[in-house]
Amino acid sequence: MSIQIERVQTDTFSMRYFHFGKGEQPLVILPGLSVQSVMGAADAIAAAYRSLEERFTIYVFDRRSDLPPSYPVRDMARDTAEAFRAIGLKDVCLFGASQGGMIALVIAIEHPELVGKMALGSTSAHVQEPQYRVLEKWAQLARDKDAVGLYLEFGREIYPPQVYGQIRKSLAEAAKTVTEHDLERFITLAEGTRDFNVVDELDKIRCPVLALGAYEDSVLDADATMEIAENLDYRADFRLYMYVGYGHAAFDTAPDYRERLLTFFSA
Repeated sequence: MSIQIERVQTDTFSMRYFHFGKGEQPLVILPGLSVQSVMGAADAIAAAYRSLEERFTIYVFDRRSDLPPSYPVRDMARDTAEAFRAIGLKDVCLFGASQGGMIALVIAIEHPELVGKMALGSTSAHVQEPQYRVLEKWAQLARDKDAVGLYLEFGREIYPPQVYGQIRKSLAEAAKTVTEHDLERFITLAEGTRDFNVVDELDKIRCPVLALGAYEDSVLDADATMEIAENLDYRADFRLYMYVGYGHAAFDTAPDYRERLLTFFSA
């Protein structure tokens, strides 16, 4: 059965989301930057997280539908927090991957009542210029309207070589469905990460945190995860796990990733 895409409407914006599972505890997933909205992959995401749906009702949020010309991560987080409230979510288990992890960090800092536990996947609390170069390269491909080049470069950077080799053709095929609106949206979201920095605010986080990184992260770099760890590892409720061999998208490629999330959120 196909997952139904829903829409939350506030006074200032609308945002698409979907949910699945039948557990009492809400688990929210904030996906990373993608060439096209993950709403089109709802069934695949539900299948990937099937092992968690007995314990949780799982919500996956998009970014807001109509993007302003400039849309920093902090604004993405504030809109997402407003969407949470609009549908009655609070004290959630929150998992943010890549840019979704940046959004999750801001929500935990500015809206602590909304987050009971937080897992962060391949993300950064401080996007420095070397980290932004990959995102800027992707944004330039989108400006050039090179959808195939963007999809291929995106896949090459986030997946380990053996995975990228297996899916390269399917990425090129997917690029044929990319619209000009998709490219414009991608540019705005990618540019929203520039100068993101909440390192000095990490001590405001009140919930338990699990940071999951990858040593071969060629997008945000393993040092980004380690910087989060260096600022939170004094806490007894902080956990860190670093993957070897799975690349930036370890949240998609590591076979035990969902099990680690389940263990952390269920503890």
